Amino acid sequence: MTTSDYKKVFAQLEAKPSKLNKYAKHNTPKARKMGIGSRKCKTCGRYGAHIRSYDINLCRTCFREQAKLIGFKKFS
Repeated sequence: MTTSDYKKVFAQLEAKPSKLNKYAKHNTPKARKMGIGSRKCKTCGRYGAHIRSYDINLCRTCFREQAKLIGFKKFS
């Protein structure tokens, strides 16, 4: 179950607190400690194709847009 699906159902169950507590107990997405799901882009929030070197924390598309502003040069 994705996080967005979880939040949609969570909004529907707000009127029923007992069912909401039970749903939250069994269906909350687990916190990611390592891997792709633990890091996301600072700009757009995308998880895949992540550049972490130099503590940049951007996905590849946002990096291409902001590379000149950061100070990187394209050599070819």
